[in-house]
Amino acid sequence: MKRTLFLNPPSFNGFDGGAGARYQARREVRSFWYPTWLAQPAALVPDSRLIDAPASDVSFDDVVAMAGDFDLAVLHTSTPSFHSDVKVAEALKAANPGLMIGFVGAHVAISPVDSVLASDAVDFVAGNEFDFTIKEIAEGLPLAEVDGITHKIDGQAVTNRARAILHDMDQLPFVTPVYKRDLKIEDYFIGYLQHPYLSLYTGRGCKSHCTFCLWPQTIGGHIYRTRSAANVIEEIAQAKETFPQVKEFFFDDDTFTDDRPRAEEIAGGLGRLGVTWSCNAKANVPYETLKVLRDNGLRLLLVGYESGNQQILHNIKKGMRIEVARKFTEDCHKLGITIHGTFVLGLPGESRETIEETIRFATEINPHTIQVSLAAPYPGTFLYKQAVENGWLVHSGDDMIQTEGFQISSMAYPHLSQEEIFEAVATFYKRFYFRPRKIADITLEMLKSWEMMKRRLREGVEFMHFLNAREVGS
Repeated sequence: MKRTLFLNPPSFNGFDGGAGARYQARREVRSFWYPTWLAQPAALVPDSRLIDAPASDVSFDDVVAMAGDFDLAVLHTSTPSFHSDVKVAEALKAANPGLMIGFVGAHVAISPVDSVLASDAVDFVAGNEFDFTIKEIAEGLPLAEVDGITHKIDGQAVTNRARAILHDMDQLPFVTPVYKRDLKIEDYFIGYLQHPYLSLYTGRGCKSHCTFCLWPQTIGGHIYRTRSAANVIEEIAQAKETFPQVKEFFFDDDTFTDDRPRAEEIAGGLGRLGVTWSCNAKANVPYETLKVLRDNGLRLLLVGYESGNQQILHNIKKGMRIEVARKFTEDCHKLGITIHGTFVLGLPGESRETIEETIRFATEINPHTIQVSLAAPYPGTFLYKQAVENGWLVHSGDDMIQTEGFQISSMAYPHLSQEEIFEAVATFYKRFYFRPRKIADITLEMLKSWEMMKRRLREGVEFMHFLNAREVGS
């Protein structure tokens, strides 16, 4: 068995690469997701080590100094961070020429040949689900015999047979023992989740076909493949014992509520365990299901509203109607379920008028907190194809972020410039949060808890710095 390092590579300060490498930019407030996509194969490889450099403040030099301790290094990369991650690989290879290095993630799954040929330091790249791919390589199986990779023979890229998609998700071991072994859970925090929190996946894939969403179009697919309810409940029960300090569990499935009977079954088990939990949801969950989830410990739903304009939702194949989203949000408010709403500016069909419509929509439905992102046309998505074909693409690759890691507008339209789209993010945040009603809500939240008071004040400082830094760097 090769001595194996799973590495989320070091990057700029505040970089959050842990969320399945889906959001490769600095956030409004310093946040870190668990590197679950690396923890999963790490759980399959005995005596491996997982290092999440950004979250644990492990420097470039610190990582390179470890190169001699391993035979195999697996780096999680992304489109914006790829060139930076290649430099890390090259430094590792220079320090230990015998080290085999592989890249995983959506970027290399979509561009395997270009990725493996990008540097002599990269020995292979793995596509799609790479859990058992990495396990076989760690066990010493020759690269030529491993399904699901592109590697090099005599300097030429060779792509092996595709790996069959995994349907029996219960084959995968629990990731929480890897968290216990290699991570400090207090390093991971998200503004809308209680701290410390713990997140994991209970399934992969999403049946929705949103044109901008990276993961289903590149890695997970559009079939929601799930772990059994009993399997999930068992891991949470173990995690509750292992991490008694955890205040909230988060299920990071693209849309946990897509399978409502299963969601209700899991909720019942979580209710018996007496844990607080949250998850991703689409804004179409009926009141009856919401009530079952709430009654069994659900605290918060992370909801992708994306836009308040119906035509834009049609354009991106969201499969959602505004009036349904409004009713869902009203139901959550009635039940006391907190919502963190996410919105995207600059999607196809965007205009000054639709931006205004979305801001008004957000203030009217009033989720507790929001995240506003810029449309990011990642390679491998339908949105990227559209942007290229229509001449909307302004930036791609590592140009999708500023030097300091702030996301920039990668698209522009004849009637709407990239500068206008970029500036609209700050406008959106200010109009949502600087309202008397929202200020009162957050003030009341702070007054109820000294811990929340300290946290919100820190986040407020970070948020204002975020807005100011964006303006300086724009």
